[in-house]
Amino acid sequence: MDKKDIIKALELYADLLEFHGENPFKVRAFRNASFTIRRLEGDVKEMIKDGSIKSVKGIGKGILAFLESFVYDEESAELTDIIAKTPEGILELLSLKGLGAKKIAFLHESLGIENLFDLEKACKEGKLSTLKGFGKKTEAKILSQLEKLKESKRFLYLHSADTLMKNLLELLHNIPSVQNLTPVGEYRRVREVISKIEVLVLARSIKEFADEIRGTLDIIAEDNSDGFKTFSCEFGGFEKNEIIVAEKQTVYDALLLEKTGSEDFLNELGLKNKTGEEEFFTEKGLPFVIPEMREKEYFLLPENLRKNSDLTVEGMKGLLHFHTTFSDGLNSLEEMLQAAEKSGFEYAAVCDHSQNAFYANGLEPERVFKQRELIEKLQKDFAIKILHGIEVDILSDGSLDYDEKIMKEFDFVVASIHSNFGMSEEAMTDRIIRAVENPFTDVLAHPTGRLLLQRDGYKVNIKKIIDACARNSVAIEINANPYRLDLDWRNIFYAREKGCLFAINPDAHSVSHIDYIKYGIKIARKGGVQKREVINFFTYKEFINFLNRKLKRFEE
Repeated sequence: MDKKDIIKALELYADLLEFHGENPFKVRAFRNASFTIRRLEGDVKEMIKDGSIKSVKGIGKGILAFLESFVYDEESAELTDIIAKTPEGILELLSLKGLGAKKIAFLHESLGIENLFDLEKACKEGKLSTLKGFGKKTEAKILSQLEKLKESKRFLYLHSADTLMKNLLELLHNIPSVQNLTPVGEYRRVREVISKIEVLVLARSIKEFADEIRGTLDIIAEDNSDGFKTFSCEFGGFEKNEIIVAEKQTVYDALLLEKTGSEDFLNELGLKNKTGEEEFFTEKGLPFVIPEMREKEYFLLPENLRKNSDLTVEGMKGLLHFHTTFSDGLNSLEEMLQAAEKSGFEYAAVCDHSQNAFYANGLEPERVFKQRELIEKLQKDFAIKILHGIEVDILSDGSLDYDEKIMKEFDFVVASIHSNFGMSEEAMTDRIIRAVENPFTDVLAHPTGRLLLQRDGYKVNIKKIIDACARNSVAIEINANPYRLDLDWRNIFYAREKGCLFAINPDAHSVSHIDYIKYGIKIARKGGVQKREVINFFTYKEFINFLNRKLKRFEE
């Protein structure tokens, strides 16, 4: 249990109180407590245990009792009781964006809606649009969300696939007959979401493996093929897992190529004979193509951009675009810097939210100066170079969220959109281009605003945006958060052709999120990105030169 679990418990309890029509002052108290704890520095769990949490403004007796119960008993009796009297499907309804507990309670009372099925049926029958505060557009948006929710259950995000794959490989590694094994399919090629987990196994005997695995895994189906056998199984709560088992090395080697795919890539090159990876590319007169790049889009790249990516997590020098308790992060600046230094980064740029992001506790000008003072103080205690950055909101007219006087205070500026997503493609494109053309902008963050399996990107002409970034020497972000992975890897090719620089950023809101970097690296490798094209791979001196390319911010 950590700070994030405590915050989630408080938010859920507030939602359920509101659903059940409890005292609004109590609801507000728990919501405020969640916000307060989010901003606290240090170990919140220890603060609850040693009683120091009592001195924090907004933590009254009732909330303290809730927190102590949650920490000491690893559950809250109050939360358990209110969940027990809540229809089970309501918890799923609360996960839908844009509804909220009050609206869900209204739908429950008006139409008897208790779960996602009820909600979908009511929308399709047009019942929601007859209610006050709802309309046809709301119905359409809810149906779109419900469809995405269904879709999300059929796929795994990369970090979830990582966990499941790790556990499955560990289980298979302990099967006595297993001699070798490797992930294949979408996971090995690094698709942004994974529809099926596939593992290739070399075993002493297929029969021996089958006997050993029965009872260990929940086998759904078995399929015999020429020289190998496929076991479909449920594992880790995910139904689409396949274990492909061969007992001959030559078959295993051929399957490694074939089962990695993609089918389009192999068909384009003409996969006819059963052969291993090295032999296949040699026979085709091609250099070895890393698994990540084996997609049909590879053939759209000009020859000079088909070189295998040389990116590694270990080679990254700069941690850029992360958040702290100054805005909506879960860890203090000091804690984030300690983690960055421990991970081997040479420099780091904190980028909390700007003032317009009130929902994320964005920094008003006075707190900008306060953070600057803290950075200067902390720099004396750290070997890592600390830069004062900002994730500044791009306003509806394309201007940035501070005036020039405040913008001059920042060493590094990441510009991004967090509001008014519904603009036309032309208006949104013009809005972003104006921000890219701003002399203070260094990086365009999560350029399409998509949330995988949850929200489509806003309407934008991404090629025009990329052209503007290249023209204005603004790096385009590959946001490494596994829920975003934005810029989409398919657009990386065009950006590379145009000579764009990239920034691979975790958009970390906690120490654990720094690890998201690896997903950004994987996606960048899929686009063949080279070290020289990524500003995080620059030495500190090279990075400072990049920051000085338009504005003189640092002395030589």
